[in-house]
Amino acid sequence: MSNVNEKRIPSFGASAFVFLSIVTILIFGIMVLHVDIHVLLILGLIVTSLVSFKLGYTFDDLIDGMKNSISRAMTALLIFILIGAIIGTWITAGTVPALIYYGLKFLTPMFFLPIGLILCSLTSLATGTSWGTAGTIGIALMGMGVALGIPAPMVAGMIVSGAFFGDKMSPISDTTNLSAVSAGADLYDHIKAMSFTTVPSYLIALVLYTILGLKFANGAGNTDDIMIIQNTLESSFNLNPIVILPMVVLFGLNLKKVPAVPAMIVGVFTGVIVAIVFQGTSLSTALSAVNYGYGNATGVPLVDNLLLRGGIQRMMWTFSLSFIALSLGGVLEKVGYLRALLEGFVSKIKTVGGLVTTVIFSTILGNASMGEIYLGIIMNGVLYKDEFKKRGLKPSMLSRLLEEGGTLTGPLIPWTTAGAFMATTLGVSTMELAPYAFLNFINPILSIVLSYLGIFILWENKEMKGFKNKKKEVA
Repeated sequence: MSNVNEKRIPSFGASAFVFLSIVTILIFGIMVLHVDIHVLLILGLIVTSLVSFKLGYTFDDLIDGMKNSISRAMTALLIFILIGAIIGTWITAGTVPALIYYGLKFLTPMFFLPIGLILCSLTSLATGTSWGTAGTIGIALMGMGVALGIPAPMVAGMIVSGAFFGDKMSPISDTTNLSAVSAGADLYDHIKAMSFTTVPSYLIALVLYTILGLKFANGAGNTDDIMIIQNTLESSFNLNPIVILPMVVLFGLNLKKVPAVPAMIVGVFTGVIVAIVFQGTSLSTALSAVNYGYGNATGVPLVDNLLLRGGIQRMMWTFSLSFIALSLGGVLEKVGYLRALLEGFVSKIKTVGGLVTTVIFSTILGNASMGEIYLGIIMNGVLYKDEFKKRGLKPSMLSRLLEEGGTLTGPLIPWTTAGAFMATTLGVSTMELAPYAFLNFINPILSIVLSYLGIFILWENKEMKGFKNKKKEVA
């Protein structure tokens, strides 16, 4: 067993080497070799482990770091599995087909994107979960959007924007609470602080989706395709509005603040019951949908592309990617590479804008290196909490930045749990949907710009502490 005293803190150079190695492996492997991300992350883990051995860490030490990382993200990993089960059972129950069927009757191409954004935002705000939003109403909106002639990446980007608006702003969201706790901020002070930058960012995104929608103003989508989808759904499912019950039950449980995992389990088995009662599905078929998803092909490719999905097994690619990314993140955290990279740098920052930019980018780096929004938020909350206090800034200022750099950018990085989940669930690659996830990149950019202008800086102490200048301020 190695002596703790033998372990050395990584230098700035060693930390920079590790992160540059990981980034190089990912970029070269994806762009040049076209190798699967799983393999590239394993290579990154090997390089990180070899450097860690040189610093005195044993294999058992690194395994402990992996265990801790995976343990903290266990709820997220369970949700991966349950979302797959929900998608499979809710399609079998007719819940998702009914949403698509009735949505195509009322939504027009011109207003689809802004209305879809609002629907996803309200859903995620009420339930506190971006994953649940994408895996339920998001799936239905993907089907509607494609039928209405709107490009799939555009629809997926809109869904991600709306889903993560609620994930960021809802008082029952795990990331909202985690960011407040990590920064030492009051929950409602945290939400108030976020509103200063999130509300204008959201309005900008809404305007952009409305402008995009104008491109489709003269079309009604492919009317032939819409008729084929509606007729096929009507002949394949009982579309009685009561089949929406599984969604109503899950949302009701979320509003009552029932923890996500038990609420989703109830949602799955409500879907099983509705499938048996209203769709005439056998018990064995309904239960098989939990594991393998919906498998009853209609023979109409347009519809089968929408419905043949879901199930636990279809989430295993995403699950395994997250497992490897979390293992890598656990080693990086255990040895302290991110801390070593940032600590010497932070003391040299002399402006609020510089500090804001650093926190946002280091939280993005935490997401990218550790593969999980939760880990990026926790690590950066610990790193900057005392620094913000020393500089006279409110904890809610830090918690706001953790969400802007962490919560919002997670789904834009392909190998994070959020990025992998959104791409798998919505059927659009991260790189394709990212340019249309307006809120997710506008919010952090706007926050950085405003900080350099001295706008919406939240001071605990009005006196200047280590900054060259400040202009406008918010108490």
